[in-house]
Amino acid sequence: MSSPTKDKTPEQGGTHIAASPASQLEHGEDAIEAADGGDEDAGYYTDEASSISTSLSSSVRDFAFENGRRYHKFREGAYQFPNDEPEQAREDMKHAMIVNICDGRLHYAPLENLQQVLDLGTGTGIWCIDMGDEYPSASILGIDLSPIQPNWVPPNVKFMVDDFESPWLQGENHFDFVHARAIAPITKDLPKVLSEAYRTIKPGGWIEFQEQQFHALCDDGTMPENYLLNEWWEHLGKGLEVFGRDLAAVLKTAQHLTDAGFINVEERVVKLPIGPWAKDKKLRTVGLYSRASIEDGLEGLSLGPMARGLGWSPDEVRVYLVGVRKALMDRSIHSYMTFHVIYGQKPPS
Repeated sequence: MSSPTKDKTPEQGGTHIAASPASQLEHGEDAIEAADGGDEDAGYYTDEASSISTSLSSSVRDFAFENGRRYHKFREGAYQFPNDEPEQAREDMKHAMIVNICDGRLHYAPLENLQQVLDLGTGTGIWCIDMGDEYPSASILGIDLSPIQPNWVPPNVKFMVDDFESPWLQGENHFDFVHARAIAPITKDLPKVLSEAYRTIKPGGWIEFQEQQFHALCDDGTMPENYLLNEWWEHLGKGLEVFGRDLAAVLKTAQHLTDAGFINVEERVVKLPIGPWAKDKKLRTVGLYSRASIEDGLEGLSLGPMARGLGWSPDEVRVYLVGVRKALMDRSIHSYMTFHVIYGQKPPS
């Protein structure tokens, strides 16, 4: 099975993506229809629009500060993006966006008799909390490099500061479900992580990735070829390459699951509007979330890859982002990203 390449885009009519044993473009068999009478909604638009596993000790609760943003201290530098309050609020907003585009689902893998669940790179822990409420008899564990999760959580949810790229503590056949959201582009060795997942997932258990492809597309010709948002993502990608990461890793994830031994691998692909320009009410709301999550993350997402990785000064980054923000807020452009849900099963014994 050939791996998908960066220039692959979803085709009309639900055509399978080459890397996926069973991929499906949802909400995308036809182009997203733009709303009549202007692109904004008066109610929405605004111009302002582990070899080491560590408990929550004081040393792990330390943080690093750089260019006015706060970063994780444990395994410092492994993750290039901030973990401060503005970034946490943005991540929670992205969770609302993803649950909305997934029609309220927290997962697509067909789970049964759920007992042990692991969430990789849990961030604020909001997915774990929702899963704990939905599956009160299951034990939900979220791990992250940053101790930023709340203390008041469902009794079946717990968090641990850990690096999922280190060997996992659990023995073989432990988890029923491993979940990962937005980790493919920040993982240095995804096949190694999948090897650990395969070892620790029970026969018949599932793994699921929920990832965005960071490249804007357009169906109606309103997006210019030199769209600054795509140029910005190209800069981020080059910056992350310096640290051994791949911003387009989502396009290889399905093949990685197959190579790791998982079966019944499926990939669902959904169009994710950038901005509230779609006629469909749900997609309009999702587009608002999508644009806001990009706008609110412009500086935080750029400083690590572009300053640390590419050698830009913080001021150069901020000046460049003025143009990116202007392009992002251009309501005449009907652009979208793709959101990918990729899941597979460990063969039953």
